[in-house]
Amino acid sequence: MTKLTHLFQPYEFGFLTLPNRIVMGSMHTGLGERADGDSRMATFYARRASAGLIITGGIAPNLEGRVNEGAATLETGEHAKHHAVVTRAVHDVGGRIVMQILHTGRYAYHKKCVGASALQAPINAYKPTPLSAADVERTIDDFVRCARLAREAGYDGVEIMGSEGYLINQFIAPRTNVREDDWGGSFEARIRFPLEIVRRTRAAVGADFLIVFRISLMDLVENGSTWDEVVALAKAVQSAGADVLNSGIGWHEARVPTIAAMVPHGAYAFITGRLKKEVTLPLIAVNRINLPEVGERILAAGEADFVSMARPLLADPELALKAKRGDLASINTCIGCNQACLDHIFENKEATCLVNPAACREEEWELPGGTHERLGATQGAKRTVRKVAVVGGGPAGLAAAATAADAGHQVTLFEAADKLGGQFLLAAAVPGKEDYKETVRYFSERISRAKADIRLGTTAGVDDLAHFDTVILATGVTPRVPPLEGLDGANVCFYDEILSGAKTAGARVAIVGAGGIGFDVAEFLTHPENETEESYFEKWGVDKTYAARGAVKAPSKEAWRSPRQVWLLQRKPGKPGETLGKTTGWIHKASLKNRGVEMLSGVGYEKVDAQGLHIQHKGEKLLLPADTIVVCAGQESVRDLLEPLKARGIDVCIVGGAHEAGELDAKRAIAQGVRAALDL
Repeated sequence: MTKLTHLFQPYEFGFLTLPNRIVMGSMHTGLGERADGDSRMATFYARRASAGLIITGGIAPNLEGRVNEGAATLETGEHAKHHAVVTRAVHDVGGRIVMQILHTGRYAYHKKCVGASALQAPINAYKPTPLSAADVERTIDDFVRCARLAREAGYDGVEIMGSEGYLINQFIAPRTNVREDDWGGSFEARIRFPLEIVRRTRAAVGADFLIVFRISLMDLVENGSTWDEVVALAKAVQSAGADVLNSGIGWHEARVPTIAAMVPHGAYAFITGRLKKEVTLPLIAVNRINLPEVGERILAAGEADFVSMARPLLADPELALKAKRGDLASINTCIGCNQACLDHIFENKEATCLVNPAACREEEWELPGGTHERLGATQGAKRTVRKVAVVGGGPAGLAAAATAADAGHQVTLFEAADKLGGQFLLAAAVPGKEDYKETVRYFSERISRAKADIRLGTTAGVDDLAHFDTVILATGVTPRVPPLEGLDGANVCFYDEILSGAKTAGARVAIVGAGGIGFDVAEFLTHPENETEESYFEKWGVDKTYAARGAVKAPSKEAWRSPRQVWLLQRKPGKPGETLGKTTGWIHKASLKNRGVEMLSGVGYEKVDAQGLHIQHKGEKLLLPADTIVVCAGQESVRDLLEPLKARGIDVCIVGGAHEAGELDAKRAIAQGVRAALDL
């Protein structure tokens, strides 16, 4: 068992004691803008109050600073009353919470966006209006007013967002500050804005109120800050009155993945450790710290005083409680997919979590078996115990079986394979998606602890299911076989055979189908063996030595070298990868481009023979001399049992890929599995 001695040491600020070193970092949920947002946020944060400190999603200090037109601000006493609902709920269960003050600057998605200078962000359609000197003073006053109102609302402190390329960062970096007045030019002038905000905020809120400053340790963009400037700013912020420095890594416009699944665990803790040698303030390490043992390792190495676990607490609100009692096997681990959290926010939807669909829906989705229920905090209606059969042990079936078993139903899980996991086992084979196996571990552990009957290597028939009160069909999918001559050839295989290791591809591979599975297979086939953590920094051009501004350098072509030649093909016109996730799709496309994968769209498939794959493209007939043709042409639902069960009058519902095969949507599958169990 991993000893988490450092993770659970209290930290004393004098006026505030934090019980452990786990910080729930800031993340947008979309709840604050809803009519019932006060109550839902109160429940959301209260469930996660076992973290040593919660930092809320960003709240703008004025209208200009909002993320978009409908985003929340804190400008009046009336606004503060709404926030007080949240702080009371967290304090009532012994938690501590600070509010992040976020001014988006030129990242704001509205016409009134402003910036240090009139330089448009490459990720925004709006060009900012540069703040005048008077506007700068007014904006500082707005930050101070926001902090004072946060104290009035009952927060234990504020985090001043000075990283990720938002307004404060835009003043600091020469990339976005070309001003010639007292707020630009020299380094000392560029950092006046953050220092005045911290100094005046401290004067306004008093000594017994936490001020966290989020500082950009690596901008990861050209013409960002130098390391010496980062250190000088950190020391100046400390002198101005901050209590804690939180690490910020990368601007939103940076072409370096910093929080996605392919980023190694805790990869950026080294730079926090480097700053820790320069300042006396406590520091928070961030980014891809999704396992308690990773956080413990960082703290034990002296690289930080706290670790930020934002999405991990979205995935499992009881992470800190489980870790404290050493029950790591029961933690629902964040897999870094971004599909239901960040992707939702960028689509103007409420955030939730792929592996925990109850996240941000706690008042609607009252899951059985949580600590809040065991302690009697909620009293659901008494459940009628039912005999439930779940057919299929993929993501949907695992979620359904675990939820039903936790609710006290008698659950039998039938799985035809010799292990649980289904499509998630295939996903876990893809480099960068190894954490998917943690989801299989989590649900399997829940099912086992609830003493469900697990029958591996068992194909259930109608007679086997006839005596159950309810059958949940989670029989998944099978690869779709397209009408293409030669698919029975020895040089043809399907994606599941490649990812499972049943078959091995040759040196030249043509992939038929460029959806999510096609991209995964291409990643799998072009990824060199035995990559190290250092390969990530080399591939993406992160300069750990900080020789240049922004800590960026030219990516290493050698690090991107592929062991195979790969063609990725799709029938429909348009660029391959258009259906990939909003916040991670660019990473997958860039990865394959850098590995030399040739992506073709508008392809007509003619036949496969011993020479390779014959296609039509842009009016020409081409032969792709592939040794292996991998078919990733979609999936078809496996639902052979549905109609026979209905004909026998058996109560049946269908979830996951068996319900809808399109895009192999694990987010939908797990949510359907949980919902089906809750509705029993």
